[in-house]
Amino acid sequence: MKRFKTISEFLQFNQMPKPDHPLISVIRVDSVKRAKTDEPVKPWSYDFYCIALKRVYNSQTFQLKYGQLPYDFDEGIMSFAAPNQVISLAARNTDEKIKQSGWMLIIHPDFLWNTPLAKTIKQFGFWDYSVNEALFLSEKEEAILINIIENIQRECHSSIDKFSKQIIVSQIESFLSYADRFYHRQFITREKNNHQILDRLETLLTGYFNSEDLITKGLPTVQYVADQLNLSPKYLSDLLRVLTEKTAQQHIHDKLIEKAKEKLSVTELSVSEIAYDLGFKHLQSFSKLFKTKTNQSPLEFRAKFN
Repeated sequence: MKRFKTISEFLQFNQMPKPDHPLISVIRVDSVKRAKTDEPVKPWSYDFYCIALKRVYNSQTFQLKYGQLPYDFDEGIMSFAAPNQVISLAARNTDEKIKQSGWMLIIHPDFLWNTPLAKTIKQFGFWDYSVNEALFLSEKEEAILINIIENIQRECHSSIDKFSKQIIVSQIESFLSYADRFYHRQFITREKNNHQILDRLETLLTGYFNSEDLITKGLPTVQYVADQLNLSPKYLSDLLRVLTEKTAQQHIHDKLIEKAKEKLSVTELSVSEIAYDLGFKHLQSFSKLFKTKTNQSPLEFRAKFN
C-alpha cells in the first residue's frame, strides 16, 4: 500500500508542482496524472485530510473503492478521506480513458495546530463515512462549496502574513459546516433510498432476534448491523438519527425490549431464562436495560399480565 506522509510527496507522485504552502493545498482534479490503465494501482492512504469534489466522465474505466466497497462516479459528488483511511482505484477497461474535473482540498493536521478547529474537526461525522456514502450536491450547493475552495486557493497563493492562517481556517470551517448541512439534506431528500435502509434494518433485526444468533452470538453490534447493510457505522447512525431521532444502538435496544416484552407476556420462562435467550450473560445487565427503557423491572411488567 502506498502511504503519502506529506502533501509535497503526494503532488510529486502525481507529477504536479510543489504546493505554495507545505501544509495545505488546493488542486484542480483534471491536473492530476493517473497511472496507466494497464498497470495495477496499489491502494493508498494519506497522513492528511483530503476532500474531493469531482465530476468523472466515462466511469467505465475506473472504479474507486473504499476498503471492499465500490463506488461509481457518475455524478458530481464530494467525498472525505481522513488520515489513515485506505483507498484503492481499480482499472476496468484498458481501452478507455478517464476524464474528470473538480477540486481537491488537502489539509495536513499540523496546519490546524493550536486552532479551535483542530479540536472539533473530527466531530464532523462524514470523516468516518465510506466513499460509497459520498455527498451528492445540487448545482447551487456545488457553487457554494467551489466558491469557498477558490477563496482558500487565492489566500494560499497570496503573500503569507499573520492573518493568513486565521482566514484559511475560517474558510475550512465554513466549508465543513456547509458539507454537514448538505449531508443532513441528503438524509431527508433521498427518501426512497433511505427508507429502504430502514426497511432492511427492520427485517435484519427481526430475523436476528427470531434466530438462535442471540444465544450463540449475543446482541448484534452496530458494526455487525452496518456491515450487513453495506454501510459504515457512523453513516448508519447519523442517517437514523436524522430520520428517526434514534441511533443504530437505540434501534437495536428497542428491538430487544420488544422481544423481551413478548417473552415476559406470553411465556412462563423465568426472567433469567429470558435474559439468556436474549443474549445476556448476566441477569443484572438485562434488568438494568429493561428498567432504563420502560421505567419498570421485568417482574413489574410481567405482573400486569397475571
